[in-house]
Amino acid sequence: MKDSTMKNGPGMLSTLASQSDYDPNSMPVEQARAFIRQFLAPPSTEETVALQDVFLRTLAADVPSPIDVPPHDYSAMDGYALRYADLGEGSAKLRVIGRSHAGHPFGGKVSSGECVRIMTGALIPEGCDTVVMQEQTSLEGTSVVVAGTHAPGQNIRRAGEDIRLGAVALRTGQVVRAAEMGLLASLGLGTARVRKRLRVAVFSTGDELLQPGVPLQTGRIYDSNRYSLHGMLNELGGVEILDMGSIRDERAVIRTALLDAASRADVIITSGGVSVGEADYIKELLAQIGEVVFWKIAMKPGRPLAYGKIGSSHFFGLPGNPVAVMVTFRQFVSDALRMLMGQQPAPRLAFKAVCTERIKKSPGRTEFQRGIVSQGEDGGLTVRTTGEQGSGILSSMSMANCFIVLPAPQGNVEAGSMVDVQLF
Repeated sequence: MKDSTMKNGPGMLSTLASQSDYDPNSMPVEQARAFIRQFLAPPSTEETVALQDVFLRTLAADVPSPIDVPPHDYSAMDGYALRYADLGEGSAKLRVIGRSHAGHPFGGKVSSGECVRIMTGALIPEGCDTVVMQEQTSLEGTSVVVAGTHAPGQNIRRAGEDIRLGAVALRTGQVVRAAEMGLLASLGLGTARVRKRLRVAVFSTGDELLQPGVPLQTGRIYDSNRYSLHGMLNELGGVEILDMGSIRDERAVIRTALLDAASRADVIITSGGVSVGEADYIKELLAQIGEVVFWKIAMKPGRPLAYGKIGSSHFFGLPGNPVAVMVTFRQFVSDALRMLMGQQPAPRLAFKAVCTERIKKSPGRTEFQRGIVSQGEDGGLTVRTTGEQGSGILSSMSMANCFIVLPAPQGNVEAGSMVDVQLF
């Protein structure tokens, strides 16, 4: 790989230069999201995957239905299949001429004055157009008496009422979850055309980092960030993780790691080294071998966040503090990865809840406080923080089930105030 930015078309910085609100030193949260979106386009590579392996993958093509679903008319109840014309205005007595079970249909044809005992999921016999449930009937020898008022066509699942032959059942860009897997199976499809897995290289920087499983040493800490990133990447699905381990705080070593990652991955995610300390080399190196769009976000936690490109690889330089890593990944990286996988991320759903405690905040930055939202007996939603909100308190992310999102202009929050809540 050449030591260059290997740009395709105009560079990222030249694209942004004419935008009057471009400020890499203090990017508002929503603006940063918008800037990232300008440079995201999914790779065109696709593959065919067996149905059992398609969970959380992204569809690369529309899926037209090769059949009607359901493929035939079926009974929605246990009861009797009959001709509605035989019911008249009062009770009717019909001769039972057979049975229809799911997978074992009645093979004959039903004529006037006849009916068939039928079970839920069984094929509607020829000649029948209505099903009366068994609770509205009574047996008299080999006949059944039908009472009550009924409607033609009742209790029948019609062929194609779910999906018609040729209709688009699933669309390009949809994520295949449990319901979609079942839907594909209901169409008789054993494979699906999906986007190839996005290759994401991950490494941490820092001389202080130790790997879990070895004895703790004075002045050292365990590298938790890579494992948090592994978990969040696996939650997305459709990702192939290239774990490059922990990298020493040496300019040449980090430079080599970045170039190696760019030669093998669609996306590079690092943690640490993006601040302004003496051993923080990420921003400097990115400017040399790629492009950096911004490196500071007006948010807390997670202010030192870098985004750019090295060659064709997207780069996200996350902070070193564990909570800041998770917050910035959830607020920026996850949606970017989904777009690179060919998905259209859903809008971030937020709702209001009553904050039960006072929260200290200074205006100027968007804050993502870790919170616990709950529902009271009256159905109302309340939220409280997990306690201390330091960016190194990783236990707060484990205890929380939401972010309390406090906008940049917001000052202190008083107990009883309404706040925005964003569920994990």
